[in-house]
Amino acid sequence: MILVTGATGNVGSEVVRALAAAGEPVRALVRKPGTVPLPDGVEAVTGDLNRPESMTGALGGARAVFLLPGYEDMPGLVAEARRAGVEQVVLLSGGSAGSGDMTNAVTRFMAASESAVRESGLPWTFLRPSAFTSNALRWLPQLRSGDRVRVPFPDVRTASVDPYDIGAVAARALLSDEYRGEILRPTGPVAMPPVDQVAVLAKVLGRDLEFVGLTNEEARTDLLATMPVEYVDAFFDFYVNGSLDESIVRPTVREVTGREPRTFEQWAQAHADDFR
Repeated sequence: MILVTGATGNVGSEVVRALAAAGEPVRALVRKPGTVPLPDGVEAVTGDLNRPESMTGALGGARAVFLLPGYEDMPGLVAEARRAGVEQVVLLSGGSAGSGDMTNAVTRFMAASESAVRESGLPWTFLRPSAFTSNALRWLPQLRSGDRVRVPFPDVRTASVDPYDIGAVAARALLSDEYRGEILRPTGPVAMPPVDQVAVLAKVLGRDLEFVGLTNEEARTDLLATMPVEYVDAFFDFYVNGSLDESIVRPTVREVTGREPRTFEQWAQAHADDFR
């Protein structure tokens, strides 16, 4: 049995699908069983990742866990997993986790989560993907109200990776001893600026979209409307100060799965209905 946390999210749902397609017994951690469709045969369980003591039932009998980062008591959470007999943890982390810059709020919670898993004594694999193609879903409210897409950090190129590919890499790591103790860095096949992503989306949706790149001042104002200041500062550190380079294209997806990673256009075609 493999427990997948964040099982209805962009990445966790793809991990569930990949494992179920491989015929593996899967347990999906969800808030409300029965409210979200899951692949046939997948068991829905509940638990609060911020309260490790509530996870006993979900973890019971699980051989491995796909784990998200950033919960209130990560050491307690992985200790509970170990007490339950879990033998392997695959942790979703981020590209900045290895920088050691604990002044950056995003880096801090990623690095702290990795440290908790390392110190647990459980065999582990860390995934540090580049930006997700699904981040384009953040444009959905704008696309519902018009054809202008206002985007922060317009000059930043990212080798955005499809969560489908992250899920496939995670599934391989969960089903094999081969990647224990390794840090895997899945990326997409090409680095693109956001203006090119908007152009691809316009083609897929058959819409005449206008790209508007925000100034740093405009971007800060927009981001502060929906995000705590420490996280806004973190993203400015990444993309304005340049502390994180997500433009590097890596062969990880091909090396782990045996196939090329999906393009942004393939992701957009697969999720076109989400934008309508």
